[in-house]
Amino acid sequence: MKHSALALAVLAALSLDHSAHAQSNVQVYGLIDAGVEYVNHAQEDGGNMVRVVSGGKNTSRWGFRGSEDLGGGLKAIWQLEGGILMDTGASDGAIFKRQAWVGLDGSLGRLVIGRSFTTTYELVIKFDPLGFAPNYSWATGASATGPSKYGMTTQFDNLVKYTGKSGGFTYGATVGLGERSGSLAEGRKLAVGGSWFGADGLGLMASYEQINGNAVAGLPAHDETRAYHLGADYRTGKWRYTAGMRGYRFDAARAGADLRADTVWGGITRTIDNVTLTGAVYHVNTRDLPAFEDADPTLFVVRGMLALSKRTDLYLSLAHAKADHGQLVGLSRDDQGYGTRQSGITAGMQHRF
Repeated sequence: MKHSALALAVLAALSLDHSAHAQSNVQVYGLIDAGVEYVNHAQEDGGNMVRVVSGGKNTSRWGFRGSEDLGGGLKAIWQLEGGILMDTGASDGAIFKRQAWVGLDGSLGRLVIGRSFTTTYELVIKFDPLGFAPNYSWATGASATGPSKYGMTTQFDNLVKYTGKSGGFTYGATVGLGERSGSLAEGRKLAVGGSWFGADGLGLMASYEQINGNAVAGLPAHDETRAYHLGADYRTGKWRYTAGMRGYRFDAARAGADLRADTVWGGITRTIDNVTLTGAVYHVNTRDLPAFEDADPTLFVVRGMLALSKRTDLYLSLAHAKADHGQLVGLSRDDQGYGTRQSGITAGMQHRF
């Protein structure tokens, strides 16, 4: 009898657990992207290198996301997402460095709290012809070899983010709390913007972000970074035309350390059956620098992608970057360059699950 009672209790508990989760939706997902890259001027001696890269087209990641229907069109939502370094199998930073948030989603929009991508990032990525490819795109940040990447901030810690949609419009704002005692402005981050896509294939975008630094001892001000973006996208048949720009301004509390830069890019994409061909150019016009540091780097990219299925793609990317006035330049926004020119080619595979 005791064993029968225990079995019935277990079955009852399992039954209750099943009914409790019947209204919830939990998904395990990921993106696996790895390739082989050949790049010149990869070391201080000017030598070439062949290496395995993680995320030639998109950053590899894994995660969990879910929702629960609360009734009345309102849902509780959450997401945990971490990056993967495919060349070593290591975690790309903290276990859920990419996203870790909880929130609500309903007819009035979506509100989340935690760590996530910013409003600016989510808008601009739709207007990058290469879709924020680690190899090779400067839409989020330029070559890592200059005094600044002249880029935007892709994620905020301690954020509160709102996203709304109405017809073809998507709009929102993100605030990253500075969490500094005695000051609401110090360390605070802000991103705001919107986009519109019409039925005729035209899309437009505008966004603005401001990053406040910490107060500098002995000075009445703090460092401040501002960046605004504009973008346009037009699709007709199997053709896509994309253009975007970023105005970057860094105002330092200390005199003489300000930085200015304008990044512009454009691209054309052609789809032929299951093959997608893309050509793009990125250019950074650096300002407020001594003449011998004014690199004004430019990146040229061509990529071909073969869709083997809805989830699996093969890709081949070729790129060349150059800088003026003897300045160093690198193809990637993450890897240092060791020459005034750098060329590379990446062949890889991507799979989504």
